[in-house]
Amino acid sequence: MKPEFIPLEFTPIPEADMIQRAKDFYNLLKRRRTVRDFSGKSVPREIIENALLSAGTAPNGVNQQPWHFVVVSNPEIKKKIREAAEEEERAFYKQRAPEEWLDALAPLGTDEHKPFLETAPYLIAIFAQAHGVKEDGTKVKHYYVNESVGIATGFLVAALHNAGLACLTHTPSPMNFLNEILYRPSNERPFVLLVVGYPAEHAKVPVITKKGLEHIATVLE
Repeated sequence: MKPEFIPLEFTPIPEADMIQRAKDFYNLLKRRRTVRDFSGKSVPREIIENALLSAGTAPNGVNQQPWHFVVVSNPEIKKKIREAAEEEERAFYKQRAPEEWLDALAPLGTDEHKPFLETAPYLIAIFAQAHGVKEDGTKVKHYYVNESVGIATGFLVAALHNAGLACLTHTPSPMNFLNEILYRPSNERPFVLLVVGYPAEHAKVPVITKKGLEHIATVLE
């Protein structure tokens, strides 16, 4: 099949404006914090849908878009997810986690209790599709799945923050219970469970710092 191309939609921006936009975006994102105390205040569904559309624009291997997002607002389903997640978390904190890992988590104040899974108005379960499936059941190999879904997840987190919402990336291990509760097929692997909503009025976050540019990047000229 011969590839088909169309003109790129690209509007040049004056360099001074580019610099300012880059600064503004950084200043927006540096205020993003992971939240564990959520308000039950409802969130317009349109915000979630547009954030998901933003995530769907992420670059990905061979444009196969190997992701699926399941948005959960149903209280009964959220309760099931919380119960299953806390069961895995109890096993993690009390049996599986090495002492070094627990020491690393200690400054964040996390434990096996995850009330936010029921309090927040939305949970977004992000699934990575190991392979596609045609209508006749034939498998379609997917390329760069983890990289693609990771980038899309980053887009989603940024879009939600830009819209004025808080979120938490939750990764109980294993997360296979999400396939069962959310009726997802075996070719999909739970990647991240994103908790989304407004922060509670009393919400607090741990005191942390981010590495400076000199510690995260090397510029070769």
